[in-house]
Amino acid sequence: MPSNLAIDDQLLEEALRIGGHRTKKATVTEALEEYIQRRKQAAILELFGTIDVDPDYDYKAERRRP
Repeated sequence: MPSNLAIDDQLLEEALRIGGHRTKKATVTEALEEYIQRRKQAAILELFGTIDVDPDYDYKAERRRP
């Protein structure tokens, strides 16, 4: 899916330099992957404290199951 995007040249050049990529495409692709990963991690962090834990759950016994 080809796209024309107006990306800030200074930001893209700095990202190229810092990321060590050879192409703008590789730089933008990695930036998008990192963005998605961070958003998913933030969503997981929001779950902390909202899920009830079973105090009788024995995780060590589960490791021994065949």
